[in-house]
Amino acid sequence: MYRAMDPGPRTILHLDLDAFYASVEQLDHPELRGRPVIVGGTGNRGVVCAASYEARKFGVRSALPTARARRLCPDGVFLPPRFGRYSELSRRVFDVYRRYTPLVEPLSLDEAFLDVSASRALHGTGPEIARAIKVAVRGECGLAVSAGVAEVKMAAKIATDLGKPDGLVVVPAGGVAAFLAPLPVGRLWGVGEVTEATLRRIGVATIGDLARMPESALAAALGPNHARGLRALARGEDAREVVPDEEAKSVGAEDTFDHDLLGRTALERELLAQAGTVGRRLRAAGLAGHVVTLKVKYADFTLVTRRVTLERATDDDRAIFEAARAQLERVDLRRPVRLTGISVSGFAGDEERGQLGLFGGAPAPPPPEASRRKALNAALDALAGRFGEGAVTRADLAGRPPRRRHGDPGDGGEDPDR
Repeated sequence: MYRAMDPGPRTILHLDLDAFYASVEQLDHPELRGRPVIVGGTGNRGVVCAASYEARKFGVRSALPTARARRLCPDGVFLPPRFGRYSELSRRVFDVYRRYTPLVEPLSLDEAFLDVSASRALHGTGPEIARAIKVAVRGECGLAVSAGVAEVKMAAKIATDLGKPDGLVVVPAGGVAAFLAPLPVGRLWGVGEVTEATLRRIGVATIGDLARMPESALAAALGPNHARGLRALARGEDAREVVPDEEAKSVGAEDTFDHDLLGRTALERELLAQAGTVGRRLRAAGLAGHVVTLKVKYADFTLVTRRVTLERATDDDRAIFEAARAQLERVDLRRPVRLTGISVSGFAGDEERGQLGLFGGAPAPPPPEASRRKALNAALDALAGRFGEGAVTRADLAGRPPRRRHGDPGDGGEDPDR
């Protein structure tokens, strides 16, 4: 354990890159600085992944349908995401974080918790470390990062949100409850729209109101377990540790289509392209997985998932495609489909990866075929890395229009339609 002795009260940093995807586009294209930049699906059925602060003034936010964003901000610059570039800069930023502590818990490409409790003797106080990180990230990566400093994770996260953009908000030692008390109850972890409405009906408007409310009254409205947990958080009680370098649980890719698709042929074409993306991402991350999951969202937004476990872990495009295609037998192909996705999970350990065949649960191909497939994948990966994913495509995908793609290594393939 990094903290060999008790360094006293914890010092937790929450760090969040401001409007990350949009900020990277403005960094790489200086002519876009000061302009409203919206990153996401650019078609009529796309969704916003990120919006610059110039765009947010018009009401544009992540997960907003692109069509609505265009109405709100007709002069905005709409760009497709470049996940490879975002991942590259994210790695550089996280390298900066790890200079100050090994206890770095990534939440996404642009957000992390750091426990710097044991770093204070070397690097100074929590606020001093946060300021040093902000300066380093700005100087070395060209990006602004907002920071919150507190004794507990929840308060550090809220502090960051209050200071955006490019802010630094410090919660004084011993002052978590006082910091939280005047804030709207909706800012508390675990309080969504439904819970907030329930709390307001019983007279709870602020986090302080929640902390003072008798637990019996809360339990009657929310149930005993939920009430107990929320009341503890409202009092600043959050014992959760920073968990360093939690590995990705899945690697995936998914697409929302401009027009609903119908029938096996159209869906198989999309799955083939998605399997290629997932395979490249797995190989780039040095991962191979046993579990292939197919995700299908119908035109009425009904979502189904089907999965299969392979005997051997794989990172091969064709093996991933065949496993996903087989799951089409378990979905209703008579219904129009607006989104499909593939993800791979159940990652193999180092020892198993050294013994992998290429085709998952299928019999291992003969050595010449295995070598050809490995060489082909390596060549395609190199071309995609140099010229972009669309630079080279399979013959059976020629003419397929670009899709708005979601999902990246480690993000669990979040669906922006939710």
